[in-house]
This record gives sequence, structure tokens and C-alpha cells, in this order.
Amino acid sequence: MTAPAWWGTEAVSVRYRRVLALADVSLRARPGEVTAVVGGDGAGRTTLLRCLAGAVPPGGGRVFRPGPERIGYAPEGSGVYPDLSVAENLAFRAAAYRMPAATARQRAAELTGRLGLAAARDRLAGQLSGGMRQKLGVIAAMLHRPDLLILDEPTTGVDPVSRSGLWWLIARAAADGAAVVMATSYLDEAERAAGVLVLDAGTELASGTPARIIATMPGALRVTDDRPPGAAGRSWRRGGRWRVWEDSAAAVPAAEKVTPDLQDAVIVASLARETAGGQPDGGGEGGR
Repeated sequence: MTAPAWWGTEAVSVRYRRVLALADVSLRARPGEVTAVVGGDGAGRTTLLRCLAGAVPPGGGRVFRPGPERIGYAPEGSGVYPDLSVAENLAFRAAAYRMPAATARQRAAELTGRLGLAAARDRLAGQLSGGMRQKLGVIAAMLHRPDLLILDEPTTGVDPVSRSGLWWLIARAAADGAAVVMATSYLDEAERAAGVLVLDAGTELASGTPARIIATMPGALRVTDDRPPGAAGRSWRRGGRWRVWEDSAAAVPAAEKVTPDLQDAVIVASLARETAGGQPDGGGEGGR
């Protein structure tokens, strides 16, 4: 059987009562790659991931995903059972996916050993630190080697060391052939992904590889030490200096021009939408 080229959504819309949480959003996640879904509160990231996982039905469009037994899903907050131990959480997840007991024990021992959880195998999940709980949630989601691994903000609020360990797990899942879709608030993390989808109030703001999003940024950026007068709505402070977006690249002297990164490109995309009067009517509290 030929493996699919991608999993994802095609022009998907989701409405919660009067709130349009997603409007014609498309996402493609390819096996062996990490795709990051980025956006602020109310952008629709969680709704998109839940729709992709099959927990929320789309009101329009199409969803392409493997069968439920081939999906791994870690919701925001880890999704582990606090009154079960580390070992019991993993054993329960393995049984739910009908993994052979010996295979499950070997896989669990390998992943928990690599992430420093082996010594805590008999500790209740509710007694783990936030970073350790997040690691356990991701391990549980990828234990059965899913074809599609969906992670809702797995690194939010964890320390740098734990974040590094979580990225090892994410990279390992992709190396094993899974299509990994993860929501993140960190644009520096999104730059490590093969593909990025930026959501704003339930609509697509930008998509593509990080390099493509940066390359297609309109205009140019200049940098200055002082807050620029008359640039309200087009300037922001970063690293102790001010960045200013200009519509025309020719308007920026070479000495003041700065090479943008993904964070700059996403900010400019948002400013460009606002300037064009294209702020969408959607998202809001129902659009997480």
C-alpha cells in the first residue's frame, strides 16, 4: 500500500455557536517532518488540532487523517492521568492501542530512560514536575509509533532543559516516519520545523517553510536605537532596539536594513493585514 503524501486539512471551517473558530484553513503535514501551528490566544490552534485528531467535526472542508489507532494525540497540559504512576500511564496507553506487552515495555523503557523518567516509573504522574509531565504525555502519545502525531503546545511553560528533551522526542517521532503537527507559541521553535502555519483569528496569516515565509515578507525592515516618530503601528522593540517596517525596500538605507527572521516576518504579515483592513471576523474566545 502506498504511503500518503500528507495528512491534514483542506479549507476546513469550524463554528462554535456564533463564533467562527476556523475559516477555510488548510494544513499539510508530511511523514517524517514536523509542522508547527503558530498563533496567539484565540487564533484557532487547538481547534485545528482537535479537528485533525477527530475530536471536533468540521463544519466545512475536508480532513485527511489515518485511522484512530494510527493517531497519537497529546492535548495541552500533557493529558496523562495524575492518579496513575508513570509506568501505569504508559501501560494503559499501550493496552488501549493493543500493543504487545513486551513491545510496549521495551519501547517505554527506551524512551523514559532517554528522557530521565526511568527512575520515576513508580511515581504518580500528579507528583511530577511540569516538564516531566509534558515528557510523559508526549511519550504516551508516540508510544505506539503513530503515523500522525498531534501535540498541543508540548513545550509551553517548561524549563529550557525539559524543552530540549521534548524536542528530542519530537525529532525522534519524525525520524521514525510520523507526520508531526505541533502547536507552539514560540516562533524560535517554529523555525526548526519543516513547515509552518500561522493562524490569526481563525484564518491563515502565513504558511510554508520558514524560509519561504521570510522570503515573501513584503517591504523591508530598518533598525534604529531610538523610538521612531511617526511610525506608530509599524514599529516594535526587540533586543533593546527598534524595528520599523517600510512598505518599500527602496525606502530603507542599507546601513539601517536588518535581515528578518520568522518572528519579524510574522509580525509584518499581521501589520500588513491590518494596514489593508483585512482583520478577519472570527476567532475570539471560542477559537483557541
